[in-house]
Amino acid sequence: MSETADSPVFAPRQGDPTVGDSEAGAQRRRRRNIRRDRVGSVIYPIGMMVTLLVVWEAAARLFSIPAYLLPAPSAIVMSMDSNSAVLIKESIGTTLEILLGFALSVGVGVPLALAIYLWRPFARAVYPLLVSSQAVPKVAVAPLFLVWFGFGLMPKVLIAFLIAFFPVVINTAMGLAALEREKIYLARSMGLGPFATFFKIQLPNALPSIFAGLKISITFAVVGAVVGEFVGGQGGLGYLLLIANGNMDTALLFAGIVALTVLGVVLFLLIGLAERLVLPPHAVEHASFGGETM
Repeated sequence: MSETADSPVFAPRQGDPTVGDSEAGAQRRRRRNIRRDRVGSVIYPIGMMVTLLVVWEAAARLFSIPAYLLPAPSAIVMSMDSNSAVLIKESIGTTLEILLGFALSVGVGVPLALAIYLWRPFARAVYPLLVSSQAVPKVAVAPLFLVWFGFGLMPKVLIAFLIAFFPVVINTAMGLAALEREKIYLARSMGLGPFATFFKIQLPNALPSIFAGLKISITFAVVGAVVGEFVGGQGGLGYLLLIANGNMDTALLFAGIVALTVLGVVLFLLIGLAERLVLPPHAVEHASFGGETM
């Protein structure tokens, strides 16, 4: 038989995989991976925490560790239950100090970072002062605030601000500087003025870095508020820790630490929620530390 010059044309049979089916399968696998990562990000920490608590409880009972040295988790839970009213009351004051210090750090840090980015002589003059301010122990500065502002709310807010504002400044300045100059030149060539370029291109590009600084800042504000209460507090969770330490009530001491931890985690998650509401999903996933699985 002679072969024809034309190549045979094979029509796709019914049921053969097509490009559309492959893309749909890839999307389904991607969605499954995302759901698995989200579930794992919750299950793994909870599992580790439960394991640690079980080992802690067993060790405390097995070795008969004195409660004033290391109380069992069950004793800490009982202390939290019996002192719940005190913990809630003191948490309100500490939360107010944290939020005011954080708000002040954002209100000062973001404009300061903008000035550092836009005005190079100002950056050269201020940046060394910012770095040196972080080298000063905040506990050493706290008594000065007590002398200047008394024992009220102001010194605690200022200490929280002093500790929390540095990440806001650095991350905001780095986020603004990370934009490629070519994008700015392209925006100018399309007729955008300086203000439009900043609000439509530079600021949105810097938002992931800004929110990263805000997450760090809110946790630092918790530390700053507690430091202020340690030095000159008359209330708050930090002051409660001092009272519990003086009374050798280690269970209440751990209960206060748990309350501070929960407070810090809740505030951190609220900043993360605001980030998800402001940023597009792909930017949040790119900025997330858990974007890739190990």
